[in-house]
Amino acid sequence: MKRGLIIGGLLAFLCIGAWGCSKGQGDSKGAEKSVAIPPVAVEATQVQARDLIEGIEVVGSLTPRFEARLKAEYSGIVTDVYVTEWVRVKKGTPLAKLDTREIEAVVQKAQAAVEVGKANLLQAEVGGHRAEREMTRAQNLKESGLITQQLLDDARTEKAASEARIAAAKAQVQAAEKDLRQAQTRLSKAVLQSPLDGVVASRNINVGDLVGEPGSQRILFQIVDNRELELTVTVPSTEMGRLRLGQPLTFIADAFPEKFFSGQVKFINPTVNEADRSVKVIAVVQNNSEILKAGLFVKGRIITGQRTGVLQIPKPALLSWDVGGKKAEVFSVQKDQALRKTIQTGSVSGDWVEVVSGLQTGEPVITRGAFNVKNGDRVKIVKLNGGK
Repeated sequence: MKRGLIIGGLLAFLCIGAWGCSKGQGDSKGAEKSVAIPPVAVEATQVQARDLIEGIEVVGSLTPRFEARLKAEYSGIVTDVYVTEWVRVKKGTPLAKLDTREIEAVVQKAQAAVEVGKANLLQAEVGGHRAEREMTRAQNLKESGLITQQLLDDARTEKAASEARIAAAKAQVQAAEKDLRQAQTRLSKAVLQSPLDGVVASRNINVGDLVGEPGSQRILFQIVDNRELELTVTVPSTEMGRLRLGQPLTFIADAFPEKFFSGQVKFINPTVNEADRSVKVIAVVQNNSEILKAGLFVKGRIITGQRTGVLQIPKPALLSWDVGGKKAEVFSVQKDQALRKTIQTGSVSGDWVEVVSGLQTGEPVITRGAFNVKNGDRVKIVKLNGGK
């Protein structure tokens, strides 16, 4: 009987083990089903037909269109300085004055010379009138036979001499007047005046300084008018065929990254720089508010044209981009599956890139989360931009 119990126990143990094994196999199959890879969450944007503003990307610096750097034309000691830096001045505003005692004496001497010349001219004219009367009298007497030919010739000679003395006196007066104007001009240069409306950007002069020495290149004042600026940029020679005078140029400055400014192309250099094969372009920027300052670095775009209904995608959708070759790769989403595509690109407008071929209108392309995706992966679009 004991032997029967032992055999029954062994059978029961084997049955329990078999049941446990079958249960373990079932659990492993369920685990395999639960480990299936879920779709990758991504954001996408539909390919859109939008207006495309074509342009040429440029960078450059702003400079004042009108400015003056004043030097002294007259040598002397500075006696007065009337302005400081950063003050606004009008054209003709006195800025500084030099010692004028010496040149004032020269002016007075020149004025006296003019007066002497005028007196000599008056005396010569009186003599000329007398010679004219004597000539007339001698002719009448000769016709009456009362004087000889010799006396008539003497009268004619005296008249010619008086005319010469008058001409010499006039020339003397003219020379004296020119000397006076020259002295007066030198005297006027002793007062430095602003040649234009603007702001004193720098002042390098003080009372007691000696200025105007021969050969001196010292800049005494710099006057800047910021109401009209020039933006100088360079454009690759490959793009020069798209340039035209009058084209608008929009730009942002480092100091105002959120504000757009505009200018207009006014000058295009007729020659190409041999060093880098670029063309220099100058745009004029109206700055009546004077918010912009000379010297600011800016990034801008010369607007060359506009097209409508152009297929475009945002730049973040590009996985790789050969700008020169105009080719790029993107992930297109078709039936919840990511497919890597090569497309041909065209013009660029801000953050949007033209699609020449490879995509269709409304086709979703991944813009965010593509770094987790491989070609053929299942994806789930959690946000779709551009949808209706």
